[in-house]
Amino acid sequence: MLEAIQKLLVNLNQMFTTPLLFIGDTYISLSLLFELGIYLIVVLLLGRLFKNLLKKVFLVKLGIDKANREAISTIFSYGLSTLGIIVILQTQGFNVSSLAVLAGGLGVGIGLGFQNITKNFISGLNVLIERPIKIGDFIELENDLGFVEEIGLRSTRVRTLRDSHVIIPNGMLIEGKIHNLSYDNFQGRIEVDIFVSDDSDPVLVTEVVLMSAYMEPAVLREPPPKVLFLGFQDNAFKFQLWVWVNEIYNEPIYMSSLRFIIQHNLHQQGILIPWDHFNIYLHHPQESQNLESSQNTVLHGLKNHQSIHNKPISARDLLMQVTYFENFTDVELRKLIEVGYRKRLKQLDFLFHEGDPGDTFYIILSGSVEVFAEKINKHLTTLKAGKFFGELALMLGIPRTASVRAIEDTILFAIHKKGFEKILHENPELAEVIVQEFGKHQEELSERQNELRTLGLVDAEEDDKNPVVWVRNRLKNMFDL
Repeated sequence: MLEAIQKLLVNLNQMFTTPLLFIGDTYISLSLLFELGIYLIVVLLLGRLFKNLLKKVFLVKLGIDKANREAISTIFSYGLSTLGIIVILQTQGFNVSSLAVLAGGLGVGIGLGFQNITKNFISGLNVLIERPIKIGDFIELENDLGFVEEIGLRSTRVRTLRDSHVIIPNGMLIEGKIHNLSYDNFQGRIEVDIFVSDDSDPVLVTEVVLMSAYMEPAVLREPPPKVLFLGFQDNAFKFQLWVWVNEIYNEPIYMSSLRFIIQHNLHQQGILIPWDHFNIYLHHPQESQNLESSQNTVLHGLKNHQSIHNKPISARDLLMQVTYFENFTDVELRKLIEVGYRKRLKQLDFLFHEGDPGDTFYIILSGSVEVFAEKINKHLTTLKAGKFFGELALMLGIPRTASVRAIEDTILFAIHKKGFEKILHENPELAEVIVQEFGKHQEELSERQNELRTLGLVDAEEDDKNPVVWVRNRLKNMFDL
């Protein structure tokens, strides 16, 4: 029995040590292949350990961002693994230069057989070095939206918004069209289509939609929201709202929220979304005499919908009550509304203090504010919904002569100097319209001019005995016309 075991061991030893083939001066046996396999596993494990240490410890301490950490650690780990394999081959007696000749001979066959693998490998290196996409980027590829979680040398893993994972061959990232929605940042534009009845007031629709945009906390104030009138369709006007947000990957959530807000505000103003065509069937045919048609009837939104008893105050209507804007056309008023924005104040919140720059005009849409002399703590007046203030301060750059704070929760419509300047640059003729309106109130203008002279805020080049000429010069200087 012992002899049989010894004989078996001798046969196994011969089987494992018998040369299978020669590469240069080195013979290949089963034992050598087993040994090389163990070494290869160890090298790959060490390479992965080195990658994790480099990515999660050393590069973090150096303050390198996540995307760069991934690229650097991947390249170094593959480089270290390659070096380790070369060292192992040399220690086992392989002539690396002869292997290079053999690899060159097999390269054509291997290249033909593994074209895709080779392409993806090279593409992976390009992605890591050129970095068209990075770890954490939000990308769109063939209608898939998701975050890049890992970039390997063969493929890239993307986590979709549905929390599933998509494995994308790196060749597609190099050859295909990739929409990187977060190349510099996650800021992006959301577009919301709005259809309203064709008897709606376009200026009022613009105001309501912009007001709705500012009611969504995620919407950025800069760039400001914008409303486009896209055209006329069957029994409807088509508008589109543009808003910018910081987290474009939450677009479906923001769009849903905006639609809820827009629908509510349109209904509050009696602006209805048009119905599609539908058929009406009557039990008694004679009743059809009361209708022009019993088929393909369209319900229109009504401008003064009967179910709306207390409509919110319209900024457009209030702007028309401002002396300097009362003769503006709807087109000109719409431009004022477009550059305006909603400002909310809680009870006792200050809007501004005495001496602050007079760079904004306000209309009170709801609530009320107190105007008072802060230095002597003297109440001057109370302004309620429908009142406006600060129009001269905006157009003439007059410092605030009193402080204003909210008596209750208040919503204001505001036009800032920056937006007003944009309007004047786009429509220079508006400046002359304003000047002509000022000219109808020369006595008040003279008082304001004298106030500014006293404060030393009138430039000698713009000053003139004629207050209308002075206003024209002041508008040119203030708004660089």
